[in-house]
Amino acid sequence: MTTMNKQWRLKERPVGAPSAETWDYTESELPTITDGQLLIKIEYISMDPAMRGWLNDAKSYIEPVQIGEVMRAGTVGEVIKSKHEKFAVGDYVCGHNGVQSYAVSDGTGLYKVDPNLAPLSYYLGVLGMPGMTGYFGLLKTGQPKAGETVVVSGAAGAVGGLVGQIAKLKGCRVVGIAGGAEKCKFLVDELGFDAAVDYKNEDVKKGLKQACPNGVDVFFDNVGGDILNDVLTQINLRARIVICGAISQYNNTTAVKGPSNYLSLLVNRARMEGIVVFDNIKEYPIAMKEIAGWIQSGDMKVKDHIVEGIETFPDTLMMLFKGENFGKLVLKVEG
Repeated sequence: MTTMNKQWRLKERPVGAPSAETWDYTESELPTITDGQLLIKIEYISMDPAMRGWLNDAKSYIEPVQIGEVMRAGTVGEVIKSKHEKFAVGDYVCGHNGVQSYAVSDGTGLYKVDPNLAPLSYYLGVLGMPGMTGYFGLLKTGQPKAGETVVVSGAAGAVGGLVGQIAKLKGCRVVGIAGGAEKCKFLVDELGFDAAVDYKNEDVKKGLKQACPNGVDVFFDNVGGDILNDVLTQINLRARIVICGAISQYNNTTAVKGPSNYLSLLVNRARMEGIVVFDNIKEYPIAMKEIAGWIQSGDMKVKDHIVEGIETFPDTLMMLFKGENFGKLVLKVEG
């Protein structure tokens, strides 16, 4: 029986949230490779909020996915055939090889990982793009100092959970904003946050005032919208606001909602700055080594949310925008 390559391709650009009509599911025979190429059997696919932005035909930090192309995604898998001098059969590699079960690569953008040092899924989360985003976004852009108050939105997600734990390691008071009592309890009891605000069941502005009696020095924002507005009312002098994402706005059918309280930046001489992880690519090895050390020492905990079966991709992706994932969302290709 021939092994088939299962692929999800972009059929049409969504208006608002992606739907079944956004995608084409195809199965085809495994491709052959030529000199300088390798064939990867993909084991895990990363589900990231940024994927929604890649569907828009608009200028951004990266080219949009084109109609008919395999959907772009971070992946980790095993090399099963190779005619490439730098990669051998049995190597495990990470890269952006798309939502498919097998991928041909010329080696561009690939790097080897060791499945004996960490579970493969970690290389798509805490030791992958989300981990790098949190590490550099907080430490380089947010520049937290011991004793300061750091607030993180989307705190129970892949980036937010890491940001909060790093801030604690740096001696900060850390407050997370997340949806639901279970997630908030996890942030405090498991990840060591000082407090958590449940945006689904309490008034965020009131909750922040109680959790941040000395105001907010650093806000790491993954959500945007009303939550960004609420935090801006409570920032301190010289506060730093790190704009990592705005997941509340990604599926809008109307214009993105900007912060109406932005004059707080002027009054408090505060700084708001965006973070794109690829700007720090040369320093990834430094961050990976430090994060791996924190995990090994027990100073950092990791929570993955793994969904099985590449066939579930459209529904699994939407979990991100419904707040249904708990930790780093990863799609395991084979159920």
